[in-house]
Amino acid sequence: MTATRRHRLRTLISQGTVQIPGAFNALAARAIEKAGFDAVYVSGAGLANAVFGLPDVGLVTLSEAVEHARRICAAVKVPVLVDADTGFGEAINVARTVTEMEAAGVSAIHLEDQVLPKKCGHLDGKQLIPTDAFVEKIRGACAARRDPDFLIIARTDARGVTTFDDAVDRANRCLDAGADAIFPEALVSVEEMAEFARRVSAPLLANMTEFGKTPLLPLAELERLGYRMVIYPQTALRTAFGAISAMLSDLKRDGDQSGWVEHMQTRRELYELLDYDGLSAVEEAVKRR
Repeated sequence: MTATRRHRLRTLISQGTVQIPGAFNALAARAIEKAGFDAVYVSGAGLANAVFGLPDVGLVTLSEAVEHARRICAAVKVPVLVDADTGFGEAINVARTVTEMEAAGVSAIHLEDQVLPKKCGHLDGKQLIPTDAFVEKIRGACAARRDPDFLIIARTDARGVTTFDDAVDRANRCLDAGADAIFPEALVSVEEMAEFARRVSAPLLANMTEFGKTPLLPLAELERLGYRMVIYPQTALRTAFGAISAMLSDLKRDGDQSGWVEHMQTRRELYELLDYDGLSAVEEAVKRR
């Protein structure tokens, strides 16, 4: 099934633009799949924030990221795209990252050109590794993959550190090194997004993260501009924790949760998402023996 999922993702981006909401755990991934989306995104920030209560500054290890990805891949049948940060080291470490992510059932990863400690792509004060070093990482990633359908996406943060032209140059050099797609982080206008698409001939990924530097655009506009993958890294997490914070404030003030019950997922809805019926079918099959 893993190989089929990887091929499916490549087919989807060759035919149009794919919306890929971010899942911060396996249950959120199931909700994304149940809502009808064709793929799931696993954000490094979502992992650091929701699972470990940490800022997104490169504190999560490879083994922690792989285990998180494995659980999400096991929970859904759609392709899973994972944020692999800087690859957790140099080119040789990136090669192992690819091997481990492939074994976990991941369909695609993106790798970025920041130095550690890294920062959210929409914050200031980032630093980049030299272009040659980034290209080496991409070459190492491509050499390490066993399944040719495993998608390797090069993310460059150059627009927010050096220049737009440097971002274009890094992207094209990564494509020459074997990258399958490009993720230009933190472009600041529709015009920049269009210009990047004109100068970089490859499947492109757009990051529609809220409160960032890139304008939030509808899917049809992004498709018109030439972007083939659109991620929403923290949309579900921000919505969930916004609601959780408001509920807890009311619970503390009022002493009960009655005002929130109508906004909650019901027990039946949760059980449907968890596929309790599927588990019951297995139990019945065991009993019949």
